[in-house]
Amino acid sequence: MRGCRVSRYRSRMSAASSAAPDVPPSRVSVRVWDLPTRLFHWLLFACVVGLVITGNVGGGAMGWHFRFGYAVLALLLFRIAWGLVGGRWSRFASFVRGPSAMLRYLRGQTRADEFADVGHNPLGALSVLAMLGVLLLQVGCGLVADDEIANVGPLNRFVSSDLAQWATAWHKGPGKLLLIALVLLHVAAIVYYRVARRQDLLGPMLHGDKQLDPATPATRDDLGARVLAALLLAGCAVAAGFVASLAA
Repeated sequence: MRGCRVSRYRSRMSAASSAAPDVPPSRVSVRVWDLPTRLFHWLLFACVVGLVITGNVGGGAMGWHFRFGYAVLALLLFRIAWGLVGGRWSRFASFVRGPSAMLRYLRGQTRADEFADVGHNPLGALSVLAMLGVLLLQVGCGLVADDEIANVGPLNRFVSSDLAQWATAWHKGPGKLLLIALVLLHVAAIVYYRVARRQDLLGPMLHGDKQLDPATPATRDDLGARVLAALLLAGCAVAAGFVASLAA
């Protein structure tokens, strides 16, 4: 009798074990953000802060305002190039998605092969594109602006006076406010994901790694990729320097 009870108990435990849900695979550290992308992120942040401060101070600080602007131009050109040839999760193709993918993400129905939360998720992708677009517009306006006092953009003489006046007004007014709003929204999103969804977005942008499913592809972040990034950045810096040299 005792042997029968033991046998029935083992049978029930075996059935319960087979009916239990699969245990999720253990997570491992996966390189998501390559070093060039991380450096771009923090250098851009520092330059934008410098632009806002020097632009508000004015006067003698405008020399530094222009320098920060040229640095941002070089960084933006680099990010566009790196978005085409950089590490897997830094490429635009990895995070710029269509409306159907956006709807699936909002409904919590993303497919496993979309890797929606590895790099930039679909909402984060919109934030990235908006930030890059506004920065490009802001830098472009600054390059043709003329405050009619002491500061003239290096490309001012190549545009009409009406366009220069509009660009100056946008650069000093709505453009600056929109850029600050996007930066604050970006910070708010980081806090929200940390507090409400228990996802650390800041740490991976510092050390490059995320705890993910072992099947998640890692980005390329070897010496060859970093040398390529350095060459691209040098070329972009030369291009920005050439634009600066056109100042009258």
